[in-house]
Amino acid sequence: MEWSEELSSGLLQAAPDAILVLENGRIVLANDRAGQMYGWPVAELVGRPVDVLLTDDSRTLLPERQRLIEEAEPGLIGRIVTTARRRDGTEFPCESSTTLVDTAKGRVAVAVVRDITGRVLAEEEKERLRAEAQAHRNQRLESLGQLAGGIAHDFNNMLGVILNYAGFVIEEAEADEPDVAMIASDARQVIRAGRRGTDLTHQLLAFARREVVRPQPVDLNALIDRSLELLRRTLGEHITLIFRPGPDLPTVTCDPNQIEQMLVNLALNAHDAMPSGGQLVIDTGLLDARVRLRVCDSGRGMPIEVAERAFEPFYTTKGSGEGTGLGLATVYGIVTQAGGEVTLTSEVGLGTTITVLLPAGAAPAEPETRGEPAGTVGGGETLLVAEDEDALRDVAGRILTGAGYRVLLAEGGAQALELAARHDGEIDLLVSDVVMPGMLGKELAERLVVARPGTRVLYMSGYAQPVLASQGTLDPGVALLEKPFTAGDLLTAVRRRLDG
Repeated sequence: MEWSEELSSGLLQAAPDAILVLENGRIVLANDRAGQMYGWPVAELVGRPVDVLLTDDSRTLLPERQRLIEEAEPGLIGRIVTTARRRDGTEFPCESSTTLVDTAKGRVAVAVVRDITGRVLAEEEKERLRAEAQAHRNQRLESLGQLAGGIAHDFNNMLGVILNYAGFVIEEAEADEPDVAMIASDARQVIRAGRRGTDLTHQLLAFARREVVRPQPVDLNALIDRSLELLRRTLGEHITLIFRPGPDLPTVTCDPNQIEQMLVNLALNAHDAMPSGGQLVIDTGLLDARVRLRVCDSGRGMPIEVAERAFEPFYTTKGSGEGTGLGLATVYGIVTQAGGEVTLTSEVGLGTTITVLLPAGAAPAEPETRGEPAGTVGGGETLLVAEDEDALRDVAGRILTGAGYRVLLAEGGAQALELAARHDGEIDLLVSDVVMPGMLGKELAERLVVARPGTRVLYMSGYAQPVLASQGTLDPGVALLEKPFTAGDLLTAVRRRLDG
């Protein structure tokens, strides 16, 4: 009886996998799927040695498979993952299961072969994505480590100045004949270091897109024009500043103070890149319905490996003490928080170009008609101050009491509500930290205003995320005093909030 008459059937042809029947290493039967998979007409495949379908890798398995075919009991003798060869010489991964069948004509091996190219590609893609995700995690951890190290370095420097000069102040104040001028000079050094810390904090928040922004429609050309004198002072006399405003630009919705900070950061970078002088060109225009701001310097430029990392926080090629490495990181944070994009191109010896694209905004805002507050002195109003930091709470109480306000001090939300419940008179204003243990300032304000609808609220915080809307803007009706603040900042904010 012919092999085809004995073994072939409709089920054989309907099988989704290739089926090969082998006798003494030769193909005696193959289904249509085998012909399709290997690229052979079935009639030509039958009669050929199975070796024509093997690759160098799969051929190494042949002696062991042949031994099993000869010695094993009938039944499944194993499943292997290997490779196979098509008629045109191309190779593909496959999974092969071999079953031994004893027939009247002798023993045959029935091999069921499945093309697993799709599975292998999927696994390779999964592995690629896993490796890519791991690389991204490693990169993020490296950036975080770099960020933490940079912050620690800069703040340790500032704290060293503050601690030592504060010690000098105490030492001189306790002397038999204190030198008032020296005390004042040392105190100014403390304040100067504190302001450097404040600037660094704002840069970090801008980079992390956690800075409080007060967006408004801005005429970019007019803003740059007003900033030119500041930029010229930043660049120095040895660098020529050229501004080429584009005509008929729509407004952009952004925080003008942040845009000015961005321009100053770019000017500082340009100054450092052109120690022997050069030219800085600022131009504006339209690109794809977006407002384009371009800042080009003729400085020494950056090699590609530096340019690729230029926006990373605390990454700097400057010497120790010459730069924090936050300039371009801050620019990146400001632009992305405004909904824009920023790119950098640079070539060694030819200079660097920063391109910022900002979405076009609304029509120009109407000029404000409200005047400045009449003053910062209190008129006996009652203020409830909630601040969990003891020293800062005492500072705020001292400033406000000295300005003529009645002050109730609470170390947190729960105590503030207790003080308010026991207080017989009005509470004109709640001055509350935003982030406090046990109860956030927002919850305290909501509960207090329910009990005392006439009480106004002023938040104070260095990290105001709980009272911010999307894009880092303030929720409607929210007044915020950013930390750290001076006595003048606090008194002005309080007076403005009381006066509405």
